[in-house]
Amino acid sequence: MIIFLRTIVIALALSACTAMAENITIVAASSIKFAMADIVSKFNTENRNDAVTAMYGSSGKFTTQIQNGAPFDMLFAADVNFPQMLKKEGLTSSDPVVYAIGRLVIWSSTTDATKLTLQKLSNANIRKVSIANPDVAPYGMRAKEALKSVGMWEKIQYKLVFGENIEHATQMVRTGAADAGIIALSLARNPEMSKQGGYSLIDSSLHGSLAQAFVITKRAKDSALARRFAAYVQTLESRNTIEKYGFVLPENIRSEK
Repeated sequence: MIIFLRTIVIALALSACTAMAENITIVAASSIKFAMADIVSKFNTENRNDAVTAMYGSSGKFTTQIQNGAPFDMLFAADVNFPQMLKKEGLTSSDPVVYAIGRLVIWSSTTDATKLTLQKLSNANIRKVSIANPDVAPYGMRAKEALKSVGMWEKIQYKLVFGENIEHATQMVRTGAADAGIIALSLARNPEMSKQGGYSLIDSSLHGSLAQAFVITKRAKDSALARRFAAYVQTLESRNTIEKYGFVLPENIRSEK
């Protein structure tokens, strides 16, 4: 009888733990993919009763999907304007938090990109240049601004090929669909990418800020897990991971050049 009662108690305890377990889905800009994958992996390892699932893509597209009712609990955008937009529309349960400042680089797997400048993208040996779609992807928007700042947008527009997001634009260079690309430093810092080619940093004064921000959606207003993950992203360990991939931390904005 005692053993039977103990079995019931254990079963009830396990059932309670299962009931307390929570899952959330976060959507994040492709620029933060490798850093976020590390952060999510560590968080899930430390919180085995809960699970954070991450999807990566275009900030603009994810924002539109959230506006249309997509079941996403958090958005990690590559531009603070997207979370701010959702906040104004009453679709968030938190204020936007800037977690990183992105940087742009010129990257190539076939040309010594360490010697490339925006002006040199007009060279005859560079036939195609990939950037993220400036209509939906913040890194594409900023790439367009940088090219315009040095008078190159019109000059090389016939060479430009557009990726759906910054990861897609990067893949175009890796597969040979483009000879060079204007991509995120965070992707160029990926160990696999660094084996394939070098990069040159683009002066951040040539384009608007790539202040990347996250927000908890209205759908997740009662989610303790979303709040815990938001706090985890801002821990020293997570911030060190973000910085490792080439992002500037928010308090260091003034020294990002």
